[in-house]
Amino acid sequence: MRTHTSTHHPHDDAPDTRAAFDRLVTLPEGPERETLREDLVHAWLPMAQRVAGRFRNRGESLEDLRQVAALGLVKAVDRYDPGRGHAFVSFAVPTITGEVKRHFRDHMWALHVPRRVQDQRNRVRAAQQQLARTVSGASPTVAEIAAEAGLTPEEAKAGLEAIGSFSTLSLDVELTGGERGYTMVDTLGSPDPALDVVIDREAVKPRLRQLPEREREILYMRFFRDMTQSSIAEEFGISQMHVSRLINLSCDRLRREIMQDAA
Repeated sequence: MRTHTSTHHPHDDAPDTRAAFDRLVTLPEGPERETLREDLVHAWLPMAQRVAGRFRNRGESLEDLRQVAALGLVKAVDRYDPGRGHAFVSFAVPTITGEVKRHFRDHMWALHVPRRVQDQRNRVRAAQQQLARTVSGASPTVAEIAAEAGLTPEEAKAGLEAIGSFSTLSLDVELTGGERGYTMVDTLGSPDPALDVVIDREAVKPRLRQLPEREREILYMRFFRDMTQSSIAEEFGISQMHVSRLINLSCDRLRREIMQDAA
């Protein structure tokens, strides 16, 4: 048989349970105490659900938020000391709110973000909502958000960036406004083979300067101006075979000297 624990005030989620809490602290562990504890949790559950409702539309389902709030309510019932003279609601609301906020901090961030930046994110978000109600027209500037949130512009920027870290998209998500089947992964870059060419050119520069002027000019025409061997031969008034031999000799020399430097 359940024990009647409360007389309700006009607000259904704020029952008068003072007598029940006074009795709870006097009972030893056992079935009677557990039944009274369950009754108290049940009586205050609507209040916990109301607190959970404040956090809706933040990336978590309302049902999950209510579960977390209920856990916070159980903790509040277990920790409340009526002998301190404070009403249960003044103790329970901060306890439940803290439990919900801890859930967001520990389980809802897709990327690891320092707690300091998480706080900045929350303050920036609240400032944006406040400015949206009081300022019409253009979106608030970073300076306006910083002033409203009591942050520096740098902290406000960090908070704005952290908003995008709360949730992530799969690389396989198809992008809107693009070709059908075009996903996030298609936007990622790949290693540029030209980077190796840059390294090779930087390595060969000192040795190129040591070549005889004619060989140096021939290599420049061939590899930098992309001229054919026949065009180079005509430029210097020599045979194409001679140009080919000079290119091979110069390249062999450069390769050998660079390998020696690397060793």
